[in-house]
Amino acid sequence: MRALLQCLDRNKGFIAFMLCLVMFRSALADWSVVPTGSMQPTIQIGDRILVDKAAYDIRLPLTHISLVHLADPQRGDIVVLDSHAADERLVKRVIGVPGDVIALRDNALYVNGVAATYSPTRVTGIHDDQLDPARYEVESLGNVRHLVRLSLYRPGEMRNFGPVIVPAGQYLLMGDNRDNSMDSRYLGFFPRREIVGRSRYVALSLDPSNDYLPRKQRFGAPLDGPPAPPHPQAR
Repeated sequence: MRALLQCLDRNKGFIAFMLCLVMFRSALADWSVVPTGSMQPTIQIGDRILVDKAAYDIRLPLTHISLVHLADPQRGDIVVLDSHAADERLVKRVIGVPGDVIALRDNALYVNGVAATYSPTRVTGIHDDQLDPARYEVESLGNVRHLVRLSLYRPGEMRNFGPVIVPAGQYLLMGDNRDNSMDSRYLGFFPRREIVGRSRYVALSLDPSNDYLPRKQRFGAPLDGPPAPPHPQAR
C-alpha cells in the first residue's frame, strides 16, 4: 500500500491531466469514428468527426444528466446520440423537430406539407459506389441544404414513409444515404436526452479502400450544407 501511495504521489500531475482530459471529452468536446456509410456523401467511411458536446447542454461528466440547457437541435443539424433503440452510438441528421409532420414520397422529403426541392450534382470518391451505384442530389428546404445519396439499383424499403407527427421531446433523424441508413424510419423517434452533441467538421479521415492512408482533402472539412444549386428542380 505504501508503494502504491508513493507511485500515485510521483505521478499525481499525470493523473490529474488524464482526469481533466476524460472530463473534457465527456462534457465539452470529443471526436467520433464513423465506420458505416449511412451519412454518405456528407460523412465518408473512415472520417473522424469533431463532436461539440456543449452545443445543446452542459452535462455532468460521464453521464447524460444536463446541468445547463443551452439550445435544442434544429432541422439540418448533424447530431451524435447514444441510442437505446439501436444499442450503439449513431450519427444522423435532424429531419423533424417536435411538432413537425414528416413524410417521404419516393425519397422526396415533405416537412409540414412543404416539398423539398432537388438538384442533381456530381460526387466522386465514394467507396460504396463500386458495389452500389448511386445518384446524388442537393436537397433544399427553407434554409436547410445538404447532399443526399440515392441508390440506383438497390432502392430502400422506406422510400415511402409517413406522414408522421414528431412528438414532444422527440426527434426524427435520418441518414443522408437515404437507401442505406438505420434511422427513425426503422427505430422510431429519438428522445432529446439521447442526443449528446453536434458535429460540424471532420477532424481527420483515413481511406479504408486505400490501405487507410489519410485523405488530406478531408482534414477540417465542413459538414454544413453545400452552396445553393443554380437551378433547383422540384420532384
